[in-house]
Amino acid sequence: MFSDESRFSFQSDSHRTFIWRAPGTRYHQENTIERHRYGGAGWLVWGGIILGSRTDLHVQSVTMTGHIYRDVILEQHVRLFRGAMGAEFLFMDDNARPHRANIVDECLQSEDITRTNLPAYSPDLNPIEHVWDMLGRRIAARQPPPTCLPELRRALLHEWCNIPQDQIDNLILSMPRRCKACIASSGRHTPY
Repeated sequence: MFSDESRFSFQSDSHRTFIWRAPGTRYHQENTIERHRYGGAGWLVWGGIILGSRTDLHVQSVTMTGHIYRDVILEQHVRLFRGAMGAEFLFMDDNARPHRANIVDECLQSEDITRTNLPAYSPDLNPIEHVWDMLGRRIAARQPPPTCLPELRRALLHEWCNIPQDQIDNLILSMPRRCKACIASSGRHTPY
């Protein structure tokens, strides 16, 4: 299972507003927006994908902690998939601090869940990063767009369920090619 978290909000995380303007009109009144504070309200979501299936989308408003990761993500989502898939189940998450908490390691060991180690800062090795992009595009294309947090939450849950599974499967099946490309670009030689 490939898993990850992502944040979805009404504004970009960079706190920048992008507008198109004609050359030479940068400081015209209609092209400036005064902000007294940045409204970064949004949702943190977690999901997991495997060939032929996906977890439910977990949506929360608070920061992920080791306790939340263990009690909610591992216990309510990952453990169920592990039980259904059996001993060949491999779990991939990124190197986020909550994922490496001792309580998380203990939980994974007690549930006999094997975790693969993803190198730090390697988002291209996790196909769910591309699923987040698909989800973001689907949210952005909604008409009318979500205008409040409850609407955004409903839209995230709805669009997550409606991403075609064959698109997710194609991303997962592209992993051997991606891994070979990463190794080739790093200058290492593969034994095969």
